[in-house]
Amino acid sequence: MANAVRAYIFIECNVGSTKEVIEGLKRFKGIKSVETVTGPYDAIAILELESLQEIGDLVTQNVQKVNGITRTVTCIAV
Repeated sequence: MANAVRAYIFIECNVGSTKEVIEGLKRFKGIKSVETVTGPYDAIAILELESLQEIGDLVTQNVQKVNGITRTVTCIAV
């Protein structure tokens, strides 16, 4: 994808729901990978899409609605 916009989503999940959250996120177009991590977040997703608008739409209309997600922080790569 030439000139794709990349973003990282740091995800907090309900206790015991991380595996299901990760499986739910993998079905969305534009999510390149999702990993379980240690520290203040439970998972990190890497997105690549054509525009900031597409990233914003994916996060607000899809990612944040996945059952088990309690909070997200999205960082755009520059």
